[in-house]
Amino acid sequence: MIAEPLLHSHVFLGEGHEKSERKTWAVIWLCGAMMLLEIIGGSLFGSIALVADGMHMSTHAGALLLTALAYSYARKHSGDTRFTFGTGKLGDLAGFTSAVVLAMIALLIGYEAVSRLVSPVPIHFREAIPIAILGLTVNVTSAWLLTRGGDHHHGFGHGHAHGADDEHHMATANGEMILSIFEKDHPPVFRLRAEAAVPAEIVTIETVRTGGTRQVFAMQERDGNLESIEEIPEPHAFVAYLRLGNQSYPATFEEHEHSLNAAHRDNNMRSAIIHVMADAAVSVLVIVGLLLARTFGWVWMDPLAGIVGACVIASWSYGLIRDTGAILLDMCPDREVEQGIRRAVETEGDRLNDLHVWRLGPSHLGAILSVVTTEPRDTAFYRGLLSRFRSLSHITIVVHRIV
Repeated sequence: MIAEPLLHSHVFLGEGHEKSERKTWAVIWLCGAMMLLEIIGGSLFGSIALVADGMHMSTHAGALLLTALAYSYARKHSGDTRFTFGTGKLGDLAGFTSAVVLAMIALLIGYEAVSRLVSPVPIHFREAIPIAILGLTVNVTSAWLLTRGGDHHHGFGHGHAHGADDEHHMATANGEMILSIFEKDHPPVFRLRAEAAVPAEIVTIETVRTGGTRQVFAMQERDGNLESIEEIPEPHAFVAYLRLGNQSYPATFEEHEHSLNAAHRDNNMRSAIIHVMADAAVSVLVIVGLLLARTFGWVWMDPLAGIVGACVIASWSYGLIRDTGAILLDMCPDREVEQGIRRAVETEGDRLNDLHVWRLGPSHLGAILSVVTTEPRDTAFYRGLLSRFRSLSHITIVVHRIV
Protein backbone atom coordinates (compact mmCIF):
# COMPACT_ATOMS: atom_id res chain seq x y z
CA MET A 1 0.00 0.00 0.00
CA ILE A 2 1.27 3.45 -0.97
CA ALA A 3 -0.02 6.59 0.79
CA GLU A 4 0.72 10.23 0.06
CA PRO A 5 1.93 12.37 3.02
CA LEU A 6 2.39 15.72 1.27
CA LEU A 7 2.19 19.15 2.85
CA HIS A 8 -0.26 21.56 1.29
CA SER A 9 -2.38 24.63 2.01
CA HIS A 10 -5.80 24.40 3.66
CA VAL A 11 -7.00 27.84 2.55
CA PHE A 12 -10.13 27.14 0.50
CA LEU A 13 -11.72 30.57 0.23
CA GLY A 14 -13.56 31.54 -2.94
CA GLU A 15 -12.05 33.73 -5.64
CA GLY A 16 -12.67 37.41 -4.87
CA HIS A 17 -13.39 36.69 -1.18
CA GLU A 18 -12.14 40.03 0.11
CA LYS A 19 -13.89 41.94 -2.69
CA SER A 20 -17.20 40.29 -1.79
CA GLU A 21 -16.60 41.18 1.84
CA ARG A 22 -16.07 44.86 0.98
CA LYS A 23 -19.19 44.97 -1.20
CA THR A 24 -21.31 43.48 1.58
CA TRP A 25 -20.09 46.07 4.10
CA ALA A 26 -20.90 48.85 1.61
CA VAL A 27 -24.50 47.60 1.33
CA ILE A 28 -24.76 47.38 5.13
CA TRP A 29 -23.73 51.03 5.45
CA LEU A 30 -26.31 51.99 2.81
CA CYS A 31 -29.09 50.07 4.57
CA GLY A 32 -28.03 51.41 7.96
CA ALA A 33 -28.11 55.01 6.75
CA MET A 34 -31.55 54.50 5.18
CA MET A 35 -32.79 52.84 8.37
CA LEU A 36 -31.74 55.82 10.53
CA LEU A 37 -33.17 58.28 8.02
CA GLU A 38 -36.55 56.58 8.00
CA ILE A 39 -36.80 56.10 11.77
CA ILE A 40 -35.69 59.65 12.59
CA GLY A 41 -37.81 61.16 9.79
CA GLY A 42 -40.86 59.12 10.79
CA SER A 43 -40.49 60.16 14.41
CA LEU A 44 -40.12 63.86 13.54
CA PHE A 45 -43.03 63.91 11.07
CA GLY A 46 -45.32 61.50 12.94
CA SER A 47 -45.33 58.80 10.26
CA ILE A 48 -45.67 55.37 11.84
CA ALA A 49 -45.40 53.78 8.37
CA LEU A 50 -42.00 55.36 7.84
CA VAL A 51 -40.83 54.16 11.27
CA ALA A 52 -42.11 50.65 10.51
CA ASP A 53 -40.23 50.54 7.21
CA GLY A 54 -37.09 51.72 9.01
CA MET A 55 -37.42 48.84 11.47
CA HIS A 56 -37.89 46.45 8.55
CA MET A 57 -34.70 47.85 7.02
CA SER A 58 -32.89 46.99 10.27
CA THR A 59 -33.72 43.29 9.82
CA HIS A 60 -32.45 43.56 6.26
CA ALA A 61 -29.16 45.07 7.49
CA GLY A 62 -28.92 42.39 10.17
CA ALA A 63 -29.12 39.59 7.62
CA LEU A 64 -26.39 41.23 5.55
CA LEU A 65 -24.31 41.69 8.70
CA LEU A 66 -24.29 37.91 9.10
CA THR A 67 -22.91 37.60 5.57
CA ALA A 68 -20.19 40.19 6.19
CA LEU A 69 -19.12 38.66 9.51
CA ALA A 70 -18.88 35.23 7.90
CA TYR A 71 -16.56 36.65 5.23
CA SER A 72 -14.43 38.40 7.86
CA TYR A 73 -14.17 35.41 10.18
CA ALA A 74 -13.35 32.97 7.35
CA ARG A 75 -10.59 35.29 6.08
CA LYS A 76 -9.04 35.99 9.49
CA HIS A 77 -9.03 32.31 10.52
CA SER A 78 -8.21 30.76 7.14
CA GLY A 79 -4.85 29.59 8.48
CA ASP A 80 -6.16 28.33 11.83
CA THR A 81 -5.09 24.67 12.14
CA ARG A 82 -8.11 23.89 14.32
CA PHE A 83 -10.18 23.95 11.12
CA THR A 84 -9.12 20.62 9.59
CA PHE A 85 -10.29 21.56 6.10
CA GLY A 86 -10.09 25.34 6.37
CA THR A 87 -12.87 27.89 6.73
CA GLY A 88 -14.22 27.74 3.18
CA LYS A 89 -17.54 26.22 4.28
CA LEU A 90 -18.26 29.01 6.78
CA GLY A 91 -20.02 30.92 4.00
CA ASP A 92 -22.29 27.92 3.42
CA LEU A 93 -23.14 27.84 7.13
CA ALA A 94 -23.96 31.56 7.02
CA GLY A 95 -26.03 31.02 3.87
CA PHE A 96 -27.98 28.20 5.55
CA THR A 97 -28.67 30.42 8.57
CA SER A 98 -29.78 33.31 6.35
CA ALA A 99 -32.06 30.97 4.43
CA VAL A 100 -33.75 29.86 7.65
CA VAL A 101 -34.26 33.51 8.65
CA LEU A 102 -35.64 34.23 5.18
CA ALA A 103 -38.11 31.35 5.55
CA MET A 104 -39.31 32.80 8.86
CA ILE A 105 -39.76 36.21 7.22
CA ALA A 106 -41.81 34.57 4.47
CA LEU A 107 -44.05 32.95 7.09
CA LEU A 108 -44.53 36.28 8.91
CA ILE A 109 -45.38 38.11 5.68
CA GLY A 110 -47.80 35.34 4.68
CA TYR A 111 -49.48 35.37 8.10
CA GLU A 112 -49.87 39.15 8.09
CA ALA A 113 -51.18 39.14 4.50
CA VAL A 114 -53.80 36.45 5.23
CA SER A 115 -54.88 38.32 8.39
CA ARG A 116 -55.42 41.50 6.38
CA LEU A 117 -57.25 39.57 3.68
CA VAL A 118 -59.67 38.25 6.30
CA SER A 119 -59.88 41.52 8.25
CA PRO A 120 -59.02 44.47 5.95
CA VAL A 121 -57.48 47.58 7.50
CA PRO A 122 -57.41 51.15 6.13
CA ILE A 123 -54.44 51.88 3.86
CA HIS A 124 -52.73 55.30 3.86
CA PHE A 125 -51.83 55.38 0.16
CA ARG A 126 -50.15 58.82 0.28
CA GLU A 127 -47.49 57.54 2.68
CA ALA A 128 -47.33 53.86 1.76
CA ILE A 129 -46.60 54.21 -1.97
CA PRO A 130 -43.58 56.61 -1.67
CA ILE A 131 -42.11 54.43 1.10
CA ALA A 132 -42.47 51.31 -1.06
CA ILE A 133 -40.78 53.12 -3.96
CA LEU A 134 -37.97 54.27 -1.64
CA GLY A 135 -37.50 50.71 -0.40
CA LEU A 136 -37.36 49.41 -3.98
CA THR A 137 -34.72 52.01 -4.86
CA VAL A 138 -32.54 50.97 -1.92
CA ASN A 139 -32.88 47.28 -2.79
CA VAL A 140 -32.05 47.80 -6.47
CA THR A 141 -28.99 49.83 -5.47
CA SER A 142 -27.96 47.11 -2.98
CA ALA A 143 -28.34 44.39 -5.63
CA TRP A 144 -26.22 46.43 -8.05
CA LEU A 145 -23.48 46.88 -5.43
CA LEU A 146 -23.42 43.16 -4.62
CA THR A 147 -23.44 41.85 -8.19
CA ARG A 148 -21.17 44.34 -9.96
CA GLY A 149 -17.79 43.07 -11.07
CA GLY A 150 -18.59 39.40 -10.52
CA ASP A 151 -20.57 36.45 -11.84
CA HIS A 152 -23.10 34.98 -9.45
CA HIS A 153 -24.73 31.87 -10.87
CA HIS A 154 -27.90 30.74 -9.20
CA GLY A 155 -28.75 27.80 -11.48
CA PHE A 156 -27.13 24.68 -12.80
CA GLY A 157 -25.34 24.57 -16.10
CA HIS A 158 -23.39 22.09 -18.07
CA GLY A 159 -21.46 22.25 -21.27
CA HIS A 160 -19.16 19.70 -22.72
CA ALA A 161 -18.76 20.63 -26.37
CA HIS A 162 -15.25 20.72 -27.75
CA GLY A 163 -14.67 23.90 -29.70
CA ALA A 164 -11.81 25.86 -31.23
CA ASP A 165 -9.46 25.17 -28.28
CA ASP A 166 -9.56 21.45 -29.16
CA GLU A 167 -8.77 21.91 -32.84
CA HIS A 168 -5.28 20.91 -33.95
CA HIS A 169 -3.91 22.39 -37.19
CA MET A 170 -1.41 20.10 -38.89
CA ALA A 171 0.85 20.75 -41.87
CA THR A 172 0.93 17.41 -43.71
CA ALA A 173 2.19 16.14 -47.05
CA ASN A 174 -1.43 16.40 -48.23
CA GLY A 175 -1.78 20.05 -47.16
CA GLU A 176 -3.07 21.58 -43.95
CA MET A 177 -5.54 19.48 -41.95
CA ILE A 178 -7.58 20.22 -38.84
CA LEU A 179 -8.22 17.42 -36.35
CA SER A 180 -10.85 17.91 -33.65
CA ILE A 181 -13.29 16.05 -31.41
CA PHE A 182 -16.88 16.61 -32.53
CA GLU A 183 -19.70 15.87 -30.11
CA LYS A 184 -22.30 18.62 -30.37
CA ASP A 185 -25.67 16.78 -30.36
CA HIS A 186 -23.68 13.75 -31.51
CA PRO A 187 -21.67 10.89 -29.94
CA PRO A 188 -17.99 11.99 -29.64
CA VAL A 189 -15.99 11.23 -32.81
CA PHE A 190 -12.85 12.52 -34.47
CA ARG A 191 -13.44 15.00 -37.29
CA LEU A 192 -10.79 15.74 -39.92
CA ARG A 193 -11.03 18.70 -42.26
CA ALA A 194 -8.58 19.07 -45.13
CA GLU A 195 -7.79 21.63 -47.85
CA ALA A 196 -7.92 18.90 -50.48
CA ALA A 197 -9.97 15.72 -50.58
CA VAL A 198 -8.26 12.76 -48.89
CA PRO A 199 -9.51 9.16 -49.32
CA ALA A 200 -10.81 7.73 -46.05
CA GLU A 201 -9.02 4.45 -46.77
CA ILE A 202 -5.55 5.94 -46.22
CA VAL A 203 -6.42 7.75 -42.98
CA THR A 204 -6.47 6.31 -39.46
CA ILE A 205 -6.17 7.84 -36.00
CA GLU A 206 -4.50 6.05 -33.11
CA THR A 207 -4.88 7.26 -29.52
CA VAL A 208 -2.30 6.56 -26.81
CA ARG A 209 -3.41 7.20 -23.21
CA THR A 210 -1.27 7.81 -20.11
CA GLY A 211 -1.11 4.15 -19.14
CA GLY A 212 -0.13 3.06 -22.65
CA THR A 213 -3.62 1.97 -23.78
CA ARG A 214 -3.94 2.25 -27.57
CA GLN A 215 -6.96 2.37 -29.87
CA VAL A 216 -7.13 2.73 -33.65
CA PHE A 217 -10.04 4.58 -35.31
CA ALA A 218 -11.01 4.02 -38.95
CA MET A 219 -12.46 6.98 -40.86
CA GLN A 220 -15.44 7.54 -43.14
CA GLU A 221 -16.65 10.41 -45.31
CA ARG A 222 -19.47 12.52 -43.90
CA ASP A 223 -20.75 15.98 -44.86
CA GLY A 224 -17.56 16.82 -46.78
CA ASN A 225 -15.29 15.84 -43.88
CA LEU A 226 -13.79 12.64 -42.51
CA GLU A 227 -15.16 11.28 -39.23
CA SER A 228 -14.18 8.28 -37.15
CA ILE A 229 -16.54 5.34 -37.38
CA GLU A 230 -16.10 4.42 -33.72
CA GLU A 231 -17.04 6.71 -30.83
CA ILE A 232 -14.27 8.10 -28.61
CA PRO A 233 -14.50 6.73 -25.05
CA GLU A 234 -14.15 9.07 -22.08
CA PRO A 235 -12.00 10.70 -20.90
CA HIS A 236 -10.85 12.69 -23.92
CA ALA A 237 -7.26 12.98 -22.71
CA PHE A 238 -4.64 11.30 -24.90
CA VAL A 239 -2.13 11.76 -27.69
CA ALA A 240 -3.82 11.20 -31.07
CA TYR A 241 -1.62 10.18 -34.02
CA LEU A 242 -3.03 11.10 -37.42
CA ARG A 243 -1.65 8.52 -39.86
CA LEU A 244 -1.66 9.25 -43.60
CA GLY A 245 -0.15 6.25 -45.27
CA ASN A 246 3.37 6.01 -43.80
CA GLN A 247 3.30 9.51 -42.27
CA SER A 248 2.28 10.17 -38.65
CA TYR A 249 1.33 13.50 -37.03
CA PRO A 250 0.73 13.73 -33.23
CA ALA A 251 -1.84 15.94 -31.46
CA THR A 252 -2.35 16.14 -27.69
CA PHE A 253 -5.91 16.40 -26.38
CA GLU A 254 -6.57 17.42 -22.79
CA GLU A 255 -9.93 17.36 -21.10
CA HIS A 256 -10.84 19.87 -18.42
CA GLU A 257 -13.86 20.55 -16.28
CA HIS A 258 -16.68 22.16 -18.20
CA SER A 259 -19.42 22.35 -15.61
CA LEU A 260 -20.44 25.37 -13.58
CA ASN A 261 -22.71 24.29 -10.76
CA ALA A 262 -23.19 24.12 -7.02
CA ALA A 263 -19.51 23.40 -6.39
CA HIS A 264 -18.56 26.87 -7.65
CA ARG A 265 -21.22 28.98 -5.98
CA ASP A 266 -20.45 31.44 -3.23
CA ASN A 267 -23.52 30.68 -1.10
CA ASN A 268 -22.67 33.45 1.36
CA MET A 269 -22.94 36.08 -1.36
CA ARG A 270 -25.87 34.20 -2.87
CA SER A 271 -27.78 34.53 0.41
CA ALA A 272 -27.10 38.28 0.54
CA ILE A 273 -28.29 38.73 -3.04
CA ILE A 274 -31.41 36.66 -2.36
CA HIS A 275 -32.22 38.86 0.63
CA VAL A 276 -32.10 42.07 -1.39
CA MET A 277 -33.82 40.50 -4.42
CA ALA A 278 -36.59 39.11 -2.22
CA ASP A 279 -37.07 42.52 -0.65
CA ALA A 280 -37.11 44.15 -4.09
CA ALA A 281 -39.65 41.61 -5.38
CA VAL A 282 -41.93 42.29 -2.42
CA SER A 283 -41.56 46.05 -2.97
CA VAL A 284 -42.62 45.69 -6.61
CA LEU A 285 -45.62 43.56 -5.66
CA VAL A 286 -46.59 46.00 -2.91
CA ILE A 287 -46.38 48.98 -5.27
CA VAL A 288 -48.55 47.22 -7.86
CA GLY A 289 -51.02 46.12 -5.19
CA LEU A 290 -51.25 49.62 -3.70
CA LEU A 291 -51.74 51.29 -7.08
CA LEU A 292 -54.52 48.88 -8.06
CA ALA A 293 -56.14 49.24 -4.63
CA ARG A 294 -56.12 53.04 -4.86
CA THR A 295 -57.25 53.18 -8.52
CA PHE A 296 -60.01 50.57 -8.51
CA GLY A 297 -60.78 50.26 -4.83
CA TRP A 298 -59.48 46.68 -4.75
CA VAL A 299 -58.27 46.76 -1.17
CA TRP A 300 -57.74 42.98 -1.29
CA MET A 301 -54.94 43.47 -3.85
CA ASP A 302 -52.51 44.67 -1.16
CA PRO A 303 -52.67 41.51 1.01
CA LEU A 304 -52.77 39.34 -2.13
CA ALA A 305 -49.49 40.92 -3.24
CA GLY A 306 -48.10 40.07 0.20
CA ILE A 307 -49.13 36.40 -0.17
CA VAL A 308 -47.49 36.16 -3.61
CA GLY A 309 -44.35 37.81 -2.24
CA ALA A 310 -44.25 35.36 0.68
CA CYS A 311 -44.47 32.43 -1.74
CA VAL A 312 -41.62 33.82 -3.86
CA ILE A 313 -39.40 34.33 -0.80
CA ALA A 314 -40.23 30.86 0.52
CA SER A 315 -39.25 29.32 -2.83
CA TRP A 316 -35.87 31.08 -2.87
CA SER A 317 -35.33 30.19 0.78
CA TYR A 318 -36.05 26.51 0.13
CA GLY A 319 -33.53 26.40 -2.72
CA LEU A 320 -30.84 27.97 -0.55
CA ILE A 321 -31.57 25.67 2.41
CA ARG A 322 -31.47 22.62 0.13
CA ASP A 323 -28.12 23.55 -1.48
CA THR A 324 -26.30 24.74 1.64
CA GLY A 325 -27.68 21.89 3.74
CA ALA A 326 -26.34 19.37 1.23
CA ILE A 327 -22.88 20.98 1.44
CA LEU A 328 -22.89 21.02 5.24
CA LEU A 329 -23.75 17.29 5.18
CA ASP A 330 -20.86 16.66 2.73
CA MET A 331 -23.04 15.42 -0.12
CA CYS A 332 -21.18 15.18 -3.43
CA PRO A 333 -21.62 18.64 -5.01
CA ASP A 334 -20.48 17.72 -8.54
CA ARG A 335 -21.47 14.36 -10.02
CA GLU A 336 -19.63 15.19 -13.25
CA VAL A 337 -16.32 15.49 -11.41
CA GLU A 338 -17.01 12.32 -9.43
CA GLN A 339 -17.78 10.35 -12.61
CA GLY A 340 -14.80 11.93 -14.36
CA ILE A 341 -12.46 10.76 -11.57
CA ARG A 342 -13.85 7.24 -11.82
CA ARG A 343 -13.46 7.17 -15.60
CA ALA A 344 -9.93 8.57 -15.45
CA VAL A 345 -8.76 5.87 -13.04
CA GLU A 346 -10.65 2.89 -14.42
CA THR A 347 -9.89 3.68 -18.08
CA GLU A 348 -6.26 2.85 -17.24
CA GLY A 349 -7.32 -0.66 -16.18
CA ASP A 350 -7.30 -0.05 -12.42
CA ARG A 351 -10.19 -0.37 -9.98
CA LEU A 352 -11.48 2.48 -7.83
CA ASN A 353 -12.21 0.74 -4.54
CA ASP A 354 -13.48 3.80 -2.68
CA LEU A 355 -14.18 7.42 -3.62
CA HIS A 356 -15.36 10.43 -1.62
CA VAL A 357 -15.86 13.91 -3.14
CA TRP A 358 -17.06 16.87 -1.08
CA ARG A 359 -16.94 20.65 -1.11
CA LEU A 360 -14.30 22.57 0.85
CA GLY A 361 -15.33 26.06 -0.27
CA PRO A 362 -16.42 27.94 -3.40
CA SER A 363 -14.71 26.26 -6.41
CA HIS A 364 -12.72 23.98 -4.07
CA LEU A 365 -13.39 20.25 -3.86
CA GLY A 366 -11.76 17.59 -1.74
CA ALA A 367 -11.39 13.95 -2.78
CA ILE A 368 -10.24 10.70 -1.16
CA LEU A 369 -9.42 7.81 -3.50
CA SER A 370 -8.58 4.19 -2.81
CA VAL A 371 -7.18 2.56 -5.96
CA VAL A 372 -6.49 -1.13 -6.55
CA THR A 373 -3.94 -1.84 -9.29
CA THR A 374 -1.68 -4.60 -10.58
CA GLU A 375 0.71 -2.10 -12.18
CA PRO A 376 3.79 -0.46 -10.57
CA ARG A 377 2.05 2.92 -10.23
CA ASP A 378 2.44 5.42 -7.41
CA THR A 379 0.30 8.32 -6.19
CA ALA A 380 2.06 10.76 -8.54
CA PHE A 381 0.71 8.80 -11.52
CA TYR A 382 -2.90 9.19 -10.35
CA ARG A 383 -2.37 12.81 -9.36
CA GLY A 384 -1.30 13.43 -12.96
CA LEU A 385 -4.47 11.72 -14.22
CA LEU A 386 -6.61 14.03 -12.07
CA SER A 387 -4.71 17.25 -12.83
CA ARG A 388 -7.34 18.33 -15.37
CA PHE A 389 -9.96 18.66 -12.60
CA ARG A 390 -9.01 22.17 -11.53
CA SER A 391 -11.51 22.33 -8.69
CA LEU A 392 -9.81 19.43 -6.85
CA SER A 393 -7.87 21.39 -4.23
CA HIS A 394 -7.24 18.63 -1.69
CA ILE A 395 -6.63 15.05 -2.86
CA THR A 396 -5.73 12.05 -0.71
CA ILE A 397 -4.76 8.94 -2.68
CA VAL A 398 -4.18 5.47 -1.32
CA VAL A 399 -2.82 2.85 -3.75
CA HIS A 400 -3.28 -0.87 -3.08
CA ARG A 401 -0.99 -2.82 -5.36
CA ILE A 402 -1.83 -6.46 -6.02
CA VAL A 403 1.22 -8.47 -7.03
